[in-house]
Amino acid sequence: MIGLPDTITACLFDLDGVLTGTAAQHREAWKRTFDEFLRARDGDAFSPFTDTDYAAYVDGRPRADGVRTFLTSRGIELPEGNPDDDIDAATVNGVGNRKNQLVLKIIDEEGVTPYPGSVRYLEAAKAAGLRIGVVTSSANGAKVLDAADLTRFVEARIDGIVIAEKNLRGKPAPDSFLAGAEAFDVEPANAAVFEDALAGVQAGKDGGFGYVVGVNRAHQAGELLAHGADVVVDDLAELLEDRK
Repeated sequence: MIGLPDTITACLFDLDGVLTGTAAQHREAWKRTFDEFLRARDGDAFSPFTDTDYAAYVDGRPRADGVRTFLTSRGIELPEGNPDDDIDAATVNGVGNRKNQLVLKIIDEEGVTPYPGSVRYLEAAKAAGLRIGVVTSSANGAKVLDAADLTRFVEARIDGIVIAEKNLRGKPAPDSFLAGAEAFDVEPANAAVFEDALAGVQAGKDGGFGYVVGVNRAHQAGELLAHGADVVVDDLAELLEDRK
């Protein structure tokens, strides 16, 4: 009834872009942050941060990794700094903290809306007796889940805070999803990964997970398949046999 192999006993969902529409808010915050940084560095002739940059270098990755990977693509290197760096610091952590402050402001102003099809799918997965976990690179996972009224579904949460505490490699490395499977004491082969980011789909494939669902929120179905998705859907409700 839920579109997964019978061997699957646990579902590991990315959060932003899979369960909630907050991926768009993150993308907006990244663009504003990077464009301000690049404008200050290069003047009005700077080359703006694009949706292609977001998909290739930032989406799905832990915050500092996103900063580092994108700036490297532009030939820019910054000192790492410290996690508590001021938002004006010219460091990887400073830029990341600037983005985080901005996305929290956007979320507070706009709120968080879960995708109705994702809520239907969570209800179906819970009714089917599957374990439900959220694996997100965001350090704001708990805040977003609470704001979207999704915490009631979630038995385990591996977020940016846990990733840092456990010194896990961020997506596209599979470490965070493997930690999610470990939280349920299930083998990766018996868990499904649900991801909208190319880096996250790659993590699911490389982690040896039993089924990887690519969620096509950014018109990149072909790329999701190429990175290892077993199936691609525009909405999780498409996986349900009863689509009424």
